[in-house]
Amino acid sequence: MKLAEALILRADYQKRVEQLKNRLVQNARVQEGDQPTEEPKVLMEELTSLLGKVKQLIQKINRTNIETSFDNNETLADALINRDIIGQERKFYSNMLEEATMRHDRYSRSEIKYVTTINVKETQKYVDELSQKYRLLDVKIQELNWRTDLME
Repeated sequence: MKLAEALILRADYQKRVEQLKNRLVQNARVQEGDQPTEEPKVLMEELTSLLGKVKQLIQKINRTNIETSFDNNETLADALINRDIIGQERKFYSNMLEEATMRHDRYSRSEIKYVTTINVKETQKYVDELSQKYRLLDVKIQELNWRTDLME
């Protein structure tokens, strides 16, 4: 199995875990005299089994990310961390730009006037650079995910 396939499977497992948790909550309590739609004990066993599969799959994915070389200096795990940090920084500056460029209409001269304290043009250019770095890094990571076999 390729690493990319394992990541897709992990996402599927996680969706199934959420669905099982919701089904369990719905069937954990019923009106006196009624029967649950599904047997909670069966759902709990299925959830426990599925969580075991999720654990094993995540361990294999993590092992693969740590052992797979991304470039001459970094592992795939390092590249994933870099991508996440770039994404967080991009999100922060995008949010700051949104706040800085928000228009506050004043109805009279006595209302408080707000002014932007950052260079919007430079900050937007930086956000665009971060977005491009993120996309390029993400493409390389995705490409490597499809070429890399999942380690046992």
